[in-house]
Amino acid sequence: MNIQFPRIFRIFFRSFTWRKTPSEKVIYLTFDDGPVPEVTPGVLDILDVYGWKATFFCVGENVRKHPELYEEILKRGHKTGNHSFNHIKGFNYSTEQYVANVLKASEYIDSNLFRPPYGRITRKQAGILKNNFEIVMWDVITHDYAKNLTIKDVFENVKKNVRNGSIVVFHDSLKAKENVLKVLPMSIEFWESKGYRFGVL
Repeated sequence: MNIQFPRIFRIFFRSFTWRKTPSEKVIYLTFDDGPVPEVTPGVLDILDVYGWKATFFCVGENVRKHPELYEEILKRGHKTGNHSFNHIKGFNYSTEQYVANVLKASEYIDSNLFRPPYGRITRKQAGILKNNFEIVMWDVITHDYAKNLTIKDVFENVKKNVRNGSIVVFHDSLKAKENVLKVLPMSIEFWESKGYRFGVL
């Protein structure tokens, strides 16, 4: 199970944002796949408790269904990013279809940040999208959505792999609900105990 993308991918897609400020003890917290009424409000409440801000990479279709929840993310001082309209894998679609799907999501998500679902995108798709978006990947993915991982497992992923400038991915999705709502506060407390502060993309 890969927590970090292999170095060769980072070199091959050098123009993508993988990590920020490696010289500073800053964590860039991100959430994918929402907004979801059963999970996103809980995540927002946890972030409020600790005073942390994050970037939510939203699925356009979810924003269309729950516009009030999208507005709540912004109201609480967080940033948003585009995560396509239907959470599609770039490898399964033509360049034209993929770009059109991302642009459709832009009708609901006002952001110049884009994260490809599953991290799957072709060079041609990326070449077009980077004209309008900063393509943001990650340094650490928690795998909070994995049903075979316990709360302890996910927390260990965080503790062992986070470093200065890490862009960390959690999910405000139904699959991740149990893990993210338990591990998120544990993670923030751990980071703060190690002297980390939050940054926002």
